[in-house]
Parts: sequence; structure tokens; C-alpha cells
Amino acid sequence: MLAQNRIVTAVLAGALGVGLTLAIVPTRAQPETGPAARMPPRPAVINHVVFFKLKDPADAARLIDDCDRRLARIPGITSYFCGSHIDTGRPTVETEYDVAFYVGFDTLKDYAAYVDHPLHVAVVAEWRSRFEWIKVYDVHDETP
Repeated sequence: MLAQNRIVTAVLAGALGVGLTLAIVPTRAQPETGPAARMPPRPAVINHVVFFKLKDPADAARLIDDCDRRLARIPGITSYFCGSHIDTGRPTVETEYDVAFYVGFDTLKDYAAYVDHPLHVAVVAEWRSRFEWIKVYDVHDETP
């Protein structure tokens, strides 16, 4: 029994040491001091944002489901979301789109692989005729 207590004590002490170490080691997303210390984590280095206006807004749920099922699992994606516009009542918020889509990557190589991936190519081909318009924005986050 004494040996078991020593083992449990050693494991707990080790876990506490790891926890304390992780708590004090700064990460990329959390600078050590100042107001920026409270910043949320950055999702990705390469950020691909797409807004879709659909010819039939009733297709929004189907597009979101298709993106969730097929695009979200493409290798190299480090962050992802797809959703529909919400009305927050703010007059300065753009309301003309039906669906917004986002994927993040660590490298341009991962992004290029995503663009050429058969699932991405297929989704674009299948949905292209249903878009009234799309707006695509690619953003590089250079934050260390």
C-alpha cells in the first residue's frame, strides 16, 4: 500500500509540474505581457474566407452540409467553419450573402493542395451554377 501511495504521489507531482510548466510557457497566440496577453488564439497562418450568394437561399443548409461533410475533412486544414448569415440588427453588417465558409492552413503548400483536392474541385463544380455570386478573400496572418 505504501508503494502505491508513493506511485500516486509521484504521478500527481509530475502532472502538477507539467501543468505549471504549460501555464507559464508563452504560446504563439498569447504574448507574455500587456493588453495583447488576453488575445484569443489565431486560427491559422493562411486563411481562406468565402461568401456565397445563392440563386435560391433555401439551398443554404444543403451547401453548409456539403461543405461540412466533404470539405472540412481535406488534409492540411487546421481550422474550419461554415454557416449562414444571422441578422444581428446592426446596419453596418453586410447582409447580402447566404453562406460564409472559412478554412485555415499552416502553409501555402497546404492551401494549394486543398484547392486542387478532388473533394474541393467536385464541390465547386457541383455548386457553381447555383451561385448568384461568390466573394473569396485570402488572408496571411504574419503574427509570430
